[in-house]
Amino acid sequence: MPARPVRALTIALLAGLLGALLPATAAHAGAVQGGRLDWGIKSSFQSYVTGPVAKGGFKLKGGAATVGGSLFRFHSATGSYDPGTGAFEASYAGGVTFQGHQKSDGVYELDMTVSRPTVKISGGGGTLYVDVSSKAKDTGTVSNQSQVPFAKLGVGGINMKGGATPLALTNIPVTLTAQGAQAFAGYYPAGAQLDPLSLSADVKTAPAAESSPPVDPQPSATAQASQAPGGFADAAVDWGVRRTFREYVTGSVGQGRWTPADGAQDGGALFRFPQGKGAYDGQKGTLEAAFAGTVRFTGAHLDLTLGAVGVKVENGRGVLSADVTTAGTTKSAVPLVEFDAKGLRSEGALVTLTEAPATLTEGGSQAFNSMYKAGTEMDPVSLAVALDATAKLPALPDLGSTAAPSAAPAPAPSAGEPAPAAESGPSSNTGLYAGLAAAALLLAGAAALLLRNRRKAPATAPAPGSEPPAGAAK
Repeated sequence: MPARPVRALTIALLAGLLGALLPATAAHAGAVQGGRLDWGIKSSFQSYVTGPVAKGGFKLKGGAATVGGSLFRFHSATGSYDPGTGAFEASYAGGVTFQGHQKSDGVYELDMTVSRPTVKISGGGGTLYVDVSSKAKDTGTVSNQSQVPFAKLGVGGINMKGGATPLALTNIPVTLTAQGAQAFAGYYPAGAQLDPLSLSADVKTAPAAESSPPVDPQPSATAQASQAPGGFADAAVDWGVRRTFREYVTGSVGQGRWTPADGAQDGGALFRFPQGKGAYDGQKGTLEAAFAGTVRFTGAHLDLTLGAVGVKVENGRGVLSADVTTAGTTKSAVPLVEFDAKGLRSEGALVTLTEAPATLTEGGSQAFNSMYKAGTEMDPVSLAVALDATAKLPALPDLGSTAAPSAAPAPAPSAGEPAPAAESGPSSNTGLYAGLAAAALLLAGAAALLLRNRRKAPATAPAPGSEPPAGAAK
C-alpha cells in the first residue's frame, strides 16, 4: 500500500476516534442555574448563641432552611462553570440572623446576619464570600459589608475539570480569613476552622438558537378575562408552617417526612400553594383567594394533611386557613394563622406581601393537637398576585437536582492535610487522556505495520511492540 493512503487512513481513523470520544466528555462552559449550599457556619457558635449565656436564637431569611442537626440550607444558585478549566462561581440566596445577649431595652448585643454565600473556585484554590451585617463584640459598632472574602476553601485535592451536572462537592474544609474574622465581630481569629461546607449546582449549557413565535398584538381571551374588575390572573401563597415543626417531623422523634401533592411545591423552607383564584381590591387593600395543593406530614405519631388553603386580607390583617385532615377526619376552612398584611404592595400588575410575621390561632393550635399554644410565632407568610397575564410571580427557591453519591471514597489524606472534598459524577479527564493516548499508540502501530508490510512479504501476526504499553487504557 502506498505511504500516502496509509497516512490518510491513519489520520482519518484518529479524527473519527476523536470525534467519537470528545463530544461525550468535553462540555461547553455553562450557566449555573439552581442548586443548594449546606453550611452550619460554626456549630460551636450556634451552641453559644442558643445556650444559657447568650440566651438567644437565630432567624432564617430569604427562603433559607435548616437541614439535619445544625446546617443551614441556602438555595437558588446562579453563576457559571467552565468544565475545561474547572473555574466555578455560584452565588446562593438566603440568610440567617443570630441574636443573643438581649438587654432590658430589647436590643441584642450580639446581632449578626450572614447571607448570600458565594463560592469561587479556580486554579486549585477556593474562596467563600458572604454578605455580613454584624455588631462588634467590644464596641457595639454595626457594620454592613457585601461579599466579604470570609473563608478559604480546602479544594486543593479536587479536580474540578469535566464535572457532570449536577456538580456536587461535599464536606469542603472552611478556614476563616482575616477579613472574615473582622466581619465575624471578633468572635474567632483568622485561621479558625469553621464548619465544612457542601454544595450542588445544576449546570445548563446554552441551547441552540430557536426562532421565536410571532407575538399576537392583541391580548388573549384569558388575559382579557383576568383584567376584569376584582379578578386576577394567578396567585400563590408561600408558608413553611413552622421551622421547628419541620425539624420535628424529619428528626429522630418524628422519623417522618412531608409530601406535597396536587400542585403544591416544596421550596425547602416553605411550601408554595399555587393557582390562586379570587378577588383583589387595590383601593380597599382587600384580598380573598383560594389556592390549590396539599401537603401531608407523616411520622411515628403524626399524620396531618393541609389542603384547600385560603387567604383573606382586610384592614391590614390577614388570615390563612386550610382544610385539616387528621386520623381520617377533615375539618374545613380552619383559620390557622393570622399575619400582618400592612406590607401588601402593588408594583405594576404584581401585588406582593413578603415574609409577613404570623401567629397561631386557637383553631391552629387545635389543628396541631395543641403542640403549640395560640399566639405562638409561626413561619411568615408571603403572597404574590398577578393582576393580569403580563405579571410574573416570584420564583420559588430552587434547590436544584439531587446530586448522585460519589462513585468512590476519597483516598486517605497525608499527615497535616485536610481530607479532600468528594465530587460526584465524572470529575477528571484522566480516563479520556489515557484512552486517547492508547488509541493514538494503536493507530501509530497500525500505520507502521502497514508500511512495513508494504516493503516486506505478506503480512504476518502483529509484533508485540504494536500493543499499547502496560497500564494504558484499552
